[in-house]
Amino acid sequence: MNVNLYGCQGKWLMVDLGMTFSGNEYPGVDLVFADPDFIEDRLDDLLGIVLTHAHEDHIGAIPYFAADFGVPLYATPFTAELIRRKLQEAGIVNDVELNIIEEDDLSLQIGPFGITYVPLAHSIAEGNALIIETPHGRIFHTGDWKLDEEPLVGIPATEEELIAIGDEGVLALICDSTNVFNPTASGSEGAVYRGLLEEVKQHTGKRVLVTTFASNVARLQTLGYIAQETNRKLCVAGRSLDRIIEVAKQSGYLKDFPETVDFDTAMSLPRGEVLIMATGGQGEPRAALSRIADENHQVELSKGDVVLFSSRQIPGNELAIGRIQNRLAERGITMVTDRQSEIHVSGHPGRPELEALYSWLRPDILVPVHGEIRHMREQVKVGLEHGIPSAVFQKNGDIVRLAPGKPGKIATVSTGRLVLDGDVIIPADGEAITMRRRMSRDGMLIVVLDADFTPKVEGFGIPLDEDNDEFIAEAEADIEKAIAKLKGAARKDLDGVMETARLAARRAAQRWSGKKPQTRVIMAGG
Repeated sequence: MNVNLYGCQGKWLMVDLGMTFSGNEYPGVDLVFADPDFIEDRLDDLLGIVLTHAHEDHIGAIPYFAADFGVPLYATPFTAELIRRKLQEAGIVNDVELNIIEEDDLSLQIGPFGITYVPLAHSIAEGNALIIETPHGRIFHTGDWKLDEEPLVGIPATEEELIAIGDEGVLALICDSTNVFNPTASGSEGAVYRGLLEEVKQHTGKRVLVTTFASNVARLQTLGYIAQETNRKLCVAGRSLDRIIEVAKQSGYLKDFPETVDFDTAMSLPRGEVLIMATGGQGEPRAALSRIADENHQVELSKGDVVLFSSRQIPGNELAIGRIQNRLAERGITMVTDRQSEIHVSGHPGRPELEALYSWLRPDILVPVHGEIRHMREQVKVGLEHGIPSAVFQKNGDIVRLAPGKPGKIATVSTGRLVLDGDVIIPADGEAITMRRRMSRDGMLIVVLDADFTPKVEGFGIPLDEDNDEFIAEAEADIEKAIAKLKGAARKDLDGVMETARLAARRAAQRWSGKKPQTRVIMAGG
């Protein structure tokens, strides 16, 4: 959910506007956003949104907020085209100004902010850092990055170019922390090409399926090369892969990508003459790999066929991935992951890469971002150990002064999360989500009272399948007894009667099941 704000001379610049996918903590919800309340109160002073690259955690919230923000967007061609399609799907493509930053002119001025895009390697085409020039100094905002001597797609800035940026002076390095605990460098896409080629060559006579992140254009290029070198036809399974391939070609990438074959053709070929590229390596239930594992897809795998997981497990997806792998294993399908073979490398810098960047840029201040608290704390430690004079540890909502004066946290503003619940964006900690969590944990009771206060009880999700009738009878009897004790004015107070019924029903449920279900009382006829 990357959303970064830089303030200078009373004006604000936003860098990235991302989202994340929901987990079990938000039942029934697909998307989660950072709450932009702080900047919504200052939209008159927000000048624009600069996008570093096209991963969903950096651009995914744009269709939901950009039109309301009413400021221009800036992105390089590949990123811009994916954003344009998102805006088009949302029906707001004409409501948002989208400016394309071309390769031959990577600099622009937005109010007091001078912006220069600096290409860096990452697991997507056109990953970029940003140099942000201000009257108080230059910021180097890395975005997501790594060092890669064989990137296969794109030409990242060289060591010499980064040293030259450092020579001109860097006030602050705002740096990706994700892989700070990795003691080795992340590795090269060229090495992945060789690892995947070796793996595919080993499985002659077998269908080979490779699952990877759709957005990794370099990996798609790698698989195109491998299909050609192993004399296999390439088949693509997954709409997001089709979209990325189309946008990549439109943006000048994948120029020598092989022609793909459809599912029917792929399944009619000898098993050793097809290479399948599929989505779903993170266990997504509706993605191609999950459906293939369930034998609910036109692509079929059999005992002895091979699935290569050319992606890392995103934390939180382990169980979903494990379920798919178990289904494949049950059918005798061979699986290879990056733990067994060099078929994937991370798109984020390990510790040696961080240390190299520190030595090249020589910033005055380090501000770790993009990671959990433990990652950012560790990067502060690493940066100070490697000669950066000052480091600022910060969390969501912290306002950090970089200059003038001593750098550090100067204020904290309220932050939170929003969720897309159906078609509505609501607070993640609001009543709807809180109630849904409680119902999923404890179930629900409905009590209907007629005009004589005779109760009718219905339970949902309460673990009393075999004893339900006895429980209902006892709960209804308890309610009648509790209401019968009300006399005079108390019996005429409908709100009081309903609360009495609610408490009696809930106590009965707790006595029978140990649960405290959400309990609602309704008066029949009103």
